[in-house]
Amino acid sequence: MSFDLAVVVAALPAILAGLQVTLGIWLAALALGIGLGFAVAALRHFGPGPLGLALRLAVEVLRGTPFLIQIFLLYFGGPFVGIRLDPVPAGLLGLSVYAAAYFSEIFRAGFVAVPRGHVEAAQCVGLSRAQIVRRILVPEMTMLVLPQCVNMAVILVKETAILSIIAVPEATAVISALGSQQYAFVESLFLLALIYWLLVEACGWAGRALERRLSKFRFA
Repeated sequence: MSFDLAVVVAALPAILAGLQVTLGIWLAALALGIGLGFAVAALRHFGPGPLGLALRLAVEVLRGTPFLIQIFLLYFGGPFVGIRLDPVPAGLLGLSVYAAAYFSEIFRAGFVAVPRGHVEAAQCVGLSRAQIVRRILVPEMTMLVLPQCVNMAVILVKETAILSIIAVPEATAVISALGSQQYAFVESLFLLALIYWLLVEACGWAGRALERRLSKFRFA
C-alpha cells in the first residue's frame, strides 16, 4: 500500500462540490438554530408557564436523543406521517432543530446569568420589556454565552458528517465514496480529517475575533 495524493487531486472538483454543500448546510443550520433557539429561550424565560413547560419538554427530548436517531426518524420515518423531504432539506431541517435545542439552553442560561440589578435599573428608568431585552439582556448575554455558542458551532460542523447516511452529497459522503471506489481509504480519511480540522480552526478563529469586538459589553 502507498499514500497516493494523485487520487485526491483527480477527484478535487467533486470534493470541492461536497465541501460547498457541507458549508452551506452548516452555515444555514447555524443561523436557523441561533434564531430559533433564541426565540425558544425568550418564550421559556418570559412566556406563560404552560408554553414554557411544553418547550422545555421538546428541548429535553431533542437534547436527550442522538442526532443520528433524529435524522433517521425525520428522513425515513417522516413519510409515515406525511413528511416527505429530499436529502438536503431533511438534513438542513434536522440539523437546525437539533442546533436550536442546544442554543435555547445556552441563551436561557445567558438570560439567567445577567445580573438582576441591571434589569431592575432598566425598569426603574421606565424601559419596556422589549427595550430591556434589546438594550440590556441581549448585549450582556451575548458576551456571556459567546464561548458556548462557538463550541456549539464546532459541534455542528462535525455533525454534518452524519448527514451522509441519508445521501446528502456533503464532504463526508463524497470523500468516503472516493475511498471506496479507488481503494484509497487512507488518503480519503486523511483528507476528511484535514477538512474538518480546518473548519473547526476557522470557526474558533472567528469566535475569538468576535469576542474581541464584543468585549466593550463586558461588565464587572
